[in-house]
Amino acid sequence: MKHMLRLALAALALVGASVTSPVRAAGSNPVDVRVLAINDFHGNLRPPAGGIRITDPDDNTKKIAVPAGGAEYMATLVRALREGHANTIFVAAGDLIGASPLLSALFHDEPTIESLSMMGLAVASVGNHEFDEGKDELLRMQNGGCHPVDKCQGPHPFDGAKFHYLAASTVDTATGKTVFPPYEIHSFDGIPVAFIGLTLKGTAGIISPSAASGLEFRDEAETVNALVPELKARGVEAIVVLIHEGGWPVGDYNECPGISGPIVDIVKKLDPAVDVVISGHTHQAYICEIDHRLVTSGDKFGTLVTAIDLKLDPTTRDVISAKADNVIVRNTLARDAAQTALIAAYDKLAAPLANRRAGIIAETLSRAPNEAGESVLGDIIADAQLAATRAEKDGGAMVAFTNPGGIRTDVVKSGDGAVSYADLFASQPFRNQLVTLTLTGADIKTMLEQQWLDPKRPRVLQVSHGFSYAFDNDKPFGARVIEDRMMLNGARIAPAQNYRVTVNNYLAQGGDGFAVLKDGLAARFGSYDADALFAYVQANTPISPGVPDRIARVN
Repeated sequence: MKHMLRLALAALALVGASVTSPVRAAGSNPVDVRVLAINDFHGNLRPPAGGIRITDPDDNTKKIAVPAGGAEYMATLVRALREGHANTIFVAAGDLIGASPLLSALFHDEPTIESLSMMGLAVASVGNHEFDEGKDELLRMQNGGCHPVDKCQGPHPFDGAKFHYLAASTVDTATGKTVFPPYEIHSFDGIPVAFIGLTLKGTAGIISPSAASGLEFRDEAETVNALVPELKARGVEAIVVLIHEGGWPVGDYNECPGISGPIVDIVKKLDPAVDVVISGHTHQAYICEIDHRLVTSGDKFGTLVTAIDLKLDPTTRDVISAKADNVIVRNTLARDAAQTALIAAYDKLAAPLANRRAGIIAETLSRAPNEAGESVLGDIIADAQLAATRAEKDGGAMVAFTNPGGIRTDVVKSGDGAVSYADLFASQPFRNQLVTLTLTGADIKTMLEQQWLDPKRPRVLQVSHGFSYAFDNDKPFGARVIEDRMMLNGARIAPAQNYRVTVNNYLAQGGDGFAVLKDGLAARFGSYDADALFAYVQANTPISPGVPDRIARVN
């Protein structure tokens, strides 16, 4: 009766989508296992601006913003979700670090690794952002030690992650071995459960070429399926996949209507032995049933913890059923004292830089693109980069371009509109260095055409003031940019003429597929992107959003 009461209470406490696998000779007294999961934390130790957007409970035609996230509150929620569940494990589906706010990024994400270790995270798949600073730096995240350049900056020695990274599909080409183990097996009441961790196969195309050098990112489904016989030979029947790839639903955070995207095809290709898929990468929240399997994702920046309840058959040792609930990390929870102390220790060191006043913004500077792919914040960042490199001694730039993927969040107006260095840094947290190159007009045309290497997800570069162009969305790849509408300061771009062009070092290496930039000549390296934006806001405060009209879409 006690056992039945515990199950009933768990069912009442956790209401979410449920997927029941076909019963495989189900035995009596199933073993309960609770899996807690996060994805795409990105070093958000403090609650992110804007929290999480959900459907208004009082009007399902509207969305509302709910304050959410923050390591202090997440730790409390994780602890609460463990209570009453003897078999619990905390896991993650990649991008725990990288593209982080200043408090974490300033210390190369050591605070985030420490924070999640303190919460009891057990295993995590690598994501693409785990490789932002290269394989060796990721190994340092796991194993500890001082940064090779910046040395030991934190309030105490960095001992590395207490959790284990998994990288089933990431192979070091020099050794032929995976960078981290492909899976880890945990036993619950004598029943083994395997957790396979991997990132998306397209990782090499979205990290810098230097970071991807020497690494191979293999097909997701093929990687997982190849491991199934090995796991079965070890007596494993219950398999959970932690994958840093996802989809795009149209419903609320605990729903899954109309989901599309790579995760759908990947799940359909997986061996039937895979029971649950915990996904990420797209910064979406959903609880889905795809191909008769539970598939989850927990938004981004630590706003949700996904609680997954499994029932394991003690005879077959397989999953009988799985259900899940995305639980909001509400800021009304009590703060975890240990997390508060950790944040305070790092904040004391970071505050002198983070709190420097930049200036005033008249309105929130949005990164949301218009129909042509241009954004208010993108224009301002490109203008800042041109201003930082226009002088002859700084590169002699005539135009600047920046990648939209490097712009991570809005610069939000609050109170009187005052913004700090930390506020600006959060919008472009990769700390990329500006590079001014000589390109021909023909090179610029090729660069703009390369925006559509992936026609389903074009990467529209943000452009500085004085440059404009138009594209025809109905034209084929390589012919979308209208040549006679490529203008710089009122003059048409001439194919044979040389131009000094500023980009960041990620793009200069051919990042995001802009391979033509690797052919740029007379490279001059300048300041960091966040520093350029800080100087621009200081010099031009108050900053008022303009109308994004530099890029025109014909169709």
